[in-house]
Amino acid sequence: MTAQPTARRQVLAWSFYDWANSAFATVVIAGFFPVFFKQFWAADLAATESTRWLGYASSTASLILVGMAPLLGALADQLGAKKRFLLIFTTLGVFATGGLYWLAAGHWVGALALYLAGLVGFLGSNVFYDSLITDVAEPGDYERVSSLGYALGYLGGGALFALNVAMVLTPATFGFADKGSAVQAAFLGVALWWGFFTLPLAFLVKEPRGLAEKTFAGAVGGAFTALVQTFRQVRSLRYTFLFLVAYWFYIDGVDTIVFMAVDFGLSLGFPSSSLMVALLITQFVGFPAALVFGYLGGRWGPKPSILLAIGVYALVVLAATQMQEVSHFYALAVAIGLVQGGVQALSRALFAGLIPAGQTAELFGFYNTVGKFGAVLGPFLVGTTAALTGSPRLSLLPILGLFLIGAALLTRVDVAAGRAAARP
Repeated sequence: MTAQPTARRQVLAWSFYDWANSAFATVVIAGFFPVFFKQFWAADLAATESTRWLGYASSTASLILVGMAPLLGALADQLGAKKRFLLIFTTLGVFATGGLYWLAAGHWVGALALYLAGLVGFLGSNVFYDSLITDVAEPGDYERVSSLGYALGYLGGGALFALNVAMVLTPATFGFADKGSAVQAAFLGVALWWGFFTLPLAFLVKEPRGLAEKTFAGAVGGAFTALVQTFRQVRSLRYTFLFLVAYWFYIDGVDTIVFMAVDFGLSLGFPSSSLMVALLITQFVGFPAALVFGYLGGRWGPKPSILLAIGVYALVVLAATQMQEVSHFYALAVAIGLVQGGVQALSRALFAGLIPAGQTAELFGFYNTVGKFGAVLGPFLVGTTAALTGSPRLSLLPILGLFLIGAALLTRVDVAAGRAAARP
């Protein structure tokens, strides 16, 4: 009689980590850091210089993750230490984000270093968070549980971001001297939020022992050996490999829209305050929509549900080429909110069912590596098309190709055969 409540507690504790770290993604990455970096810490730099350094920091964090995620994942599997690695990266992210509160104006190098450390903490923790889904849920529940995590992430990140926007718009109401003080307090708030809401996972989520009882040095050697074997294994698992290729294309389209949406709106002359409102719309629509996609994934299966989301994204790209007014931008924010959490959650759930037991951290290291590489081609195509055509609207059309290729490849993934091959 106690097994079911215990399992439920573990699922909720795991899901609340999305609530915890989405504050960093929403408030810091998407919301305040890029603007505050330019206007406060790097105000003495030319706009192009501050943009260049900000881009370098983001790229460096992604490259660090790409380089270390598969190996650290293999090591975590050897030691049974997925949760410990998650907490190490979380601690790095929390302290780095909190450190931004104390940086004075002009200290752009320090701000960039802390932001880079925060990004590494955020990206690294997600590798092990994703892989823990196989320890807290049964295969038949992956879609529902993964969607619950994303839904809570949208709700938690959106709630804190809404509070922080209110702080910045009316700083005196909250006891701040000016907008700058309110933004700095927001960074400290994110650190406290991220750390506090990680506690349920830290205390309640259990994971099984590692693959073998080994010393740390022996585990490192085993991780290198396992990594080589896994490269071969992923290639031999036909449908797992095909899914990763499909995921690379369509998640590139998803991430490009996330990264380029604000720049796209600014290029069309929309005010930054309207873009903040659009971001809030996406967050709060994303909460119930992710739960609905969890239901659809369990009812239809993850593949048809992902294909539905990709279809909506394709329509969004086509509609964006005709955008004229801010109200159109808001409408597309609603459409994106309806599918963004769903496509991410169900992709994680589908991949979890296509990999062998006992190698989840290692293989989710590959999964996250593919995701990070998935933010390379799309922005390049958008930038190149904008330069060639001189039109921000037409610049989005190459993303349509990414969605179509990803969808075409995904239709060729036989999920039942892939699951049988991964776990015979």
